[in-house]
Amino acid sequence: MSGSTPFKMRLVHLDLKGAPPKVSYLSENTIFPKFRAGSCAAHTTLSLHEFCLSSPSEIKEILHLAGLNELEVIPLVQTFGHMEVSGRNGSYLVAGVGSRDCRLGQACAQQLPEDQLAASGVPQLVEPVLWDYTADLDVHGKVLLMQKYQRCGFLRLWAAGAFKGATGPSQALPPVEHHLRNHAQWLQVAGSGPADSLQGIILTGWQRYDHFSVLCELLPAGVPSLAACLQLLLRGGFDEDVKAKTENLLGISSLEITDAVREGAGSFPGRSILALVTQVSLHLRSSVDMLLEGNRYVTGWFSPYHRQRKLIHPVMVQHIQPAALGLLAQWSALVRELEAALQLAFYPDAVEEWLEENVHPSLQRLQALLQDLSEAAAPQPPPTGPGGDAAQDP
Repeated sequence: MSGSTPFKMRLVHLDLKGAPPKVSYLSENTIFPKFRAGSCAAHTTLSLHEFCLSSPSEIKEILHLAGLNELEVIPLVQTFGHMEVSGRNGSYLVAGVGSRDCRLGQACAQQLPEDQLAASGVPQLVEPVLWDYTADLDVHGKVLLMQKYQRCGFLRLWAAGAFKGATGPSQALPPVEHHLRNHAQWLQVAGSGPADSLQGIILTGWQRYDHFSVLCELLPAGVPSLAACLQLLLRGGFDEDVKAKTENLLGISSLEITDAVREGAGSFPGRSILALVTQVSLHLRSSVDMLLEGNRYVTGWFSPYHRQRKLIHPVMVQHIQPAALGLLAQWSALVRELEAALQLAFYPDAVEEWLEENVHPSLQRLQALLQDLSEAAAPQPPPTGPGGDAAQDP
């Protein structure tokens, strides 16, 4: 598919308020060159949200790496128009850092009537961004909203979709099909209005829903979705040829659109993290549930009642313990591999948080079962008599 795209600028948004990647992950021959190759245009920009890096030197290094790859960096500066304050139409505005612009952004978020908005002077100072991450966004409604802003005098409008971080606060794997449909709908919006009615589109990649929420999809897990969405926006659609181009960029044999990427092979940065996160997300909790709630020996002979009282028939230990030990060993080995891969890309606090949220609860359930089993199977001391000595047979 060789159709031209109505989006001349594509902004890739990196949210660094959670799990900021190490500079080494962003360095040459890894993620930044992939952004450049995937976009096929020097106009792709990086919108960086809240640098949470350890030193100014790292920020300088990121800026240097972006420059080497012909990527422009745009810091994302929060204002009153974009501090999780939504208007009725789900739109936000990007404003400057001055107090006057902040006040104006807040006024816009409150949805002034058209005549007041047009006379306020705001349209000459800010550029509205229409945000919508859904897979079935209202194309006609978005066109009407664009027309409203244009009538008010706003000369530059922007769109924003998402390649990750928009389908669940604890989502671990981006649903690629959802994000492709989202950006395909944005293409329809852009194609339904006058030429160049939208200056460009922001591909957001939120790392947390807000400062107090858990981590959602890690950046390496979102790379295939990002690559697919960029190619869709560049080519005007996502047919088999575009899919093949995306697979070539990622170095994988097959991009799973409806399911998670399952293979570990590939040349994109973080491929091993994605493969291991996929295993954990799809199988860890379910395999532990299967043992604790679906194994007939556990549910029949070592129920919560038995575990609390440390009661078990010795024969049943042999039906339960090997399976539990085997499952724990299997997952412990995989988690060690995952932890090592995460440590190469992320700082210790992010690694600790992700493992505590997504891995430790299931492993702790297994370990608790084995501990209870060990205590129940241990020889019990003989009952004591009234005086504290062991009871004697007459």
